[in-house]
Amino acid sequence: MRVEKLGRLLVVLVAFVLAGAVAFAAEPSPLRVAAFECEVTPPLGKAIYPSYRPLETIEHPLLAKGIVLDDRGERYVVCSVDWCEICNGTHTLFRRKMAEAAGTEASKVAVQTIHQHTAPMADADAFRILETIDNPPLHLPPEFFEQMADRVAAAVNESLDRLEPFDTVGMGQARVEGVAATRRVPAEGGGIRIRWSSCRDPELAAAPEGYIDPFLKTITLARGNKPLVRVHYYAVHPQSFYGDPRAGYDFPGIAREALQEKEGVFQMYFTGCAGDVTAGKYNDGTPEARDRLTARLLAGMEASVAATRFEPARRVEWRTVPVRFPLRSDPAFGLEASRAVMNDARRVASQRIYAGAMRIAYIERIERPIELSLLKVGPARALHLPGESMVEYQLYAQRLMPGEFVAVAAYGDCGPGYICTEAAFAEGGYEPTESMVDPPGETVYKAAIRALVGVE
Repeated sequence: MRVEKLGRLLVVLVAFVLAGAVAFAAEPSPLRVAAFECEVTPPLGKAIYPSYRPLETIEHPLLAKGIVLDDRGERYVVCSVDWCEICNGTHTLFRRKMAEAAGTEASKVAVQTIHQHTAPMADADAFRILETIDNPPLHLPPEFFEQMADRVAAAVNESLDRLEPFDTVGMGQARVEGVAATRRVPAEGGGIRIRWSSCRDPELAAAPEGYIDPFLKTITLARGNKPLVRVHYYAVHPQSFYGDPRAGYDFPGIAREALQEKEGVFQMYFTGCAGDVTAGKYNDGTPEARDRLTARLLAGMEASVAATRFEPARRVEWRTVPVRFPLRSDPAFGLEASRAVMNDARRVASQRIYAGAMRIAYIERIERPIELSLLKVGPARALHLPGESMVEYQLYAQRLMPGEFVAVAAYGDCGPGYICTEAAFAEGGYEPTESMVDPPGETVYKAAIRALVGVE
């Protein structure tokens, strides 16, 4: 009799435990995500980079696309913008307004540009400096960037009503063929030949791809088997044909939107450390070449999605590291020389703005550090880095964590311009001629990256 009672008790106890396990498994994930999007195209008639002539054509609406992540009330915002650059105080402005809209801190917001060259150069600090001189070159009014920051912040705030649970994170990668190649082609006898984003020199085009990261990586946030958001990362200058007064999101944006329409899943795209990587080997500046680049990049995205493996998401982690880059010490990069360039009406607008006002704006903010950040969802990591970083910094971050999934987005705060390796200054070439960071910056930057990923 006692044995029978004991048996019945065990049956009840096992059933209770199993029921509890099922109930626990059925509980919704504490992780939530919401996507947001808004248009950030300048009005027709306003001067746009790089020609700084009045905008004549809007080929594609420029978009700010992002996600809000919520882990038990802690919120994080990641955003990519179809602009060329966001620099200095304007970058701070966007992060602050988006943080306020999401109910979080600016240190938990990453804003990166995709770096299309048919899109604004956003540096309100520089443009305010321009407005203090006689006969400044045409430029977007500083208040435009305030208006766009408010618009993106409103989109962030509205997305909070759409936060939905996710419980798995997908990681995929695929090699992209026929898109990226180094801009720095070694010349016979030493030195560097420049392979621009558009190249019609058969000899330069025939040179090897060189030092690049050939892989596109994709992070997918999903609920069970249902993908909610896909985020793609690839290191190449996103330029096909450009220089005219036209706004467009070029081949990465075309591929991104095509995949979103095909899948019905929200898609984001980030440009990795592409400071010395262009599509010039495969691009002669024609619309037909852009079509080929778009098709190849889209094929890489789809292959990366197909290769995706899923893991439990469990939690969201965020880490930030401040970095102060050593300021370029050459006299040509100082305040006096930069003011002379800005005030020289004989120079083209882009020189007066980029090598003049924007350099002044960066020098004046040099004591305020630039913040790097790392987002970790389950085993997937994404680094958010500043400026036009050379591809070495992306590959360095990945080498620090062999066997781990490490995606990299560059073009955060672009105040410093190109962030080169020390060897690049000795070799020559284009990038060191534009960098606001002194050669020892490589040591400083790599130390910050090590601290960011937690590797001694």
